[in-house]
Amino acid sequence: MRLKSIRNCRSGETLARSIYTETGMVLVGAGVVLTDRMIARLKEKNITSLYIMDSRTDDIVVDTVISEETRREAMSLIHETFQAVGDTSSKKWKNVFADKLFGRELRQVMSAIADEVKNCRSAMNLMADACAYDNYIFSHSFNVALYSTAIAMKTGFSEKEVLEIGTGGLLHDIGKTCVPDEILQKPGRLDPDEFELMKKHAEQGFEMLRKLDDISLVVAHCAYQHHERWDGSGYPRGLKGEDIHPYARLMAVADVFDALTTHRVYRSSVLPHVAMEILYSGSNTMFDPTYVIAMRDTIALYPVGLSVTLNTGESGVVIGGNAGLPSRPIIRILSDESGQQVDKPYEYDLGKRLDLMIVACDELM
Repeated sequence: MRLKSIRNCRSGETLARSIYTETGMVLVGAGVVLTDRMIARLKEKNITSLYIMDSRTDDIVVDTVISEETRREAMSLIHETFQAVGDTSSKKWKNVFADKLFGRELRQVMSAIADEVKNCRSAMNLMADACAYDNYIFSHSFNVALYSTAIAMKTGFSEKEVLEIGTGGLLHDIGKTCVPDEILQKPGRLDPDEFELMKKHAEQGFEMLRKLDDISLVVAHCAYQHHERWDGSGYPRGLKGEDIHPYARLMAVADVFDALTTHRVYRSSVLPHVAMEILYSGSNTMFDPTYVIAMRDTIALYPVGLSVTLNTGESGVVIGGNAGLPSRPIIRILSDESGQQVDKPYEYDLGKRLDLMIVACDELM
């Protein structure tokens, strides 16, 4: 299978991996043959890339970090919670937070996510599961919980702390239910007044969560402080360095990474290695460097199936990674330096061939 920009997908190609809805259900299953109408609809649903069957790479296996069942349960819980909290006209949100099962359900979902992340033997492939969404907040909350959990494990937090951090990730943006949709979905830059309204979501989320008996106060602080920055330039309180709770310092990295790698109405997504370069540029100024390094070592900078070009002019597809060397994947060469398709594909392990470098990648936005 190969990872392709949806702009380059064509009618008649076969989907190699399923696409999910924002509630975790399968929208289009693996093995379905794409049509022009289907491709157009997926573009409307903010899908930017797809795994497509390809005879020269049909043996490539893409590992999934989270099972379909766990993803469905987590996304459904996020969706129901945020929708209920935002529906203040019917007061459903009071019922959600008054329900003692709410905290238990969160812990069960986070425990399942943590178990599956712990059992994952390879770097997380961010492109493995495409998620169609109408509301960015739902899928973003799931992704931040997933990345935060992985970073927390990488940096030695206890099992209890990992679950708290993951729960904080699921709920960190709950204050955005108080922000008008026209601001959340605005395609251009927010004006100063709109940005002030947007910034209030951190404090509003904290106020919602801190009143819940079944939710830890440190989870509420994930919502409160995830926009604080290492150098004091963040909001809402301009906290600096270790004055920011460790959970929030960790979550800031996961939050920005997912924002960069996800297509938005006002900005195209970037590939994981580009997002990491941006995070590194802010390391020790915007972000705690400990968690930037952990993020780098947690995810696949070059996703399996991505088409790349080497400094030799040869091009091919990423077929695997190297533990501890996220920028040095294994490449299957499909075309030679003149651009001609090779009769028999061959492979380079960039972890061993230090003279080779990736100089270009397919754009997937």
